[in-house]
Amino acid sequence: MQIDLSGRHALITGSTAGIGLAIARGLANAGAEVVVNGRTQSRVDEAIRQVRNAVPGASVSGVAADLGSAEGARVLFDAVPETDILVNNMGIFGPQDFFDIDDEEWERYFQVNVMSGVRVARHYARGMRDRGWGRIQFLGSESSYNIPAGMIHYGVTKTAVVSLARGLAKALAGTGVTVNSILPGLTRSEGVESMLEGMARERGKSVEEVGAEFVMENRPSSIIQRMAEVDEVASMSVYAASPQASATTGAALRVEGGIIDFIS
Repeated sequence: MQIDLSGRHALITGSTAGIGLAIARGLANAGAEVVVNGRTQSRVDEAIRQVRNAVPGASVSGVAADLGSAEGARVLFDAVPETDILVNNMGIFGPQDFFDIDDEEWERYFQVNVMSGVRVARHYARGMRDRGWGRIQFLGSESSYNIPAGMIHYGVTKTAVVSLARGLAKALAGTGVTVNSILPGLTRSEGVESMLEGMARERGKSVEEVGAEFVMENRPSSIIQRMAEVDEVASMSVYAASPQASATTGAALRVEGGIIDFIS
């Protein structure tokens, strides 16, 4: 399959590192004109540099804006009025005991993980609908289904994201705009890599060995029995953004290595 996104414009929120940056590289490699987004200009500039290094000749620009607020979203909309492909990747996570999570922290997670996607999808979907073509994606998580006891606030927001994608797909039925969620599992991003390096030093093992152990200790239902790589998740996103994925909509596309233990 040859995916060609030449002439298409793509916007990836929260794309200065990890899965978001890998998706930006993947879409640029498929020929899309890419806009990366992060909270600070320095992170955005570095992401642009990395995409250009990975994909010589790529058309890539960036916008520094914090989409966890309506004001930040307006900064993005002013800079990028329209797009053909929207990947809602922005999100935060972190372990915390349920009884220690106050209302303010719940609200912060909801604003960043859910409302950031609501804001940008509400803005960009109108133009996609009017033009008769578009691709919208929301980055969920296997935690949407396997709510982690130590990150209940994160799991709840990711369940909301999957529901949002399904509902928006129905709202855009018959328009030529597809909407899907993508569900990664444990993925070897920069933050996870740093954590694994520390564990590897403590255990006297390689990062790969420790990563496999970590998966089996924390997600024993994994079928691949390892962490996914960011590019493996990005490949699903690039496919879902492609013309070839025109009949794939309203779906929760799993890239979690079989952690979710049911058939669907």
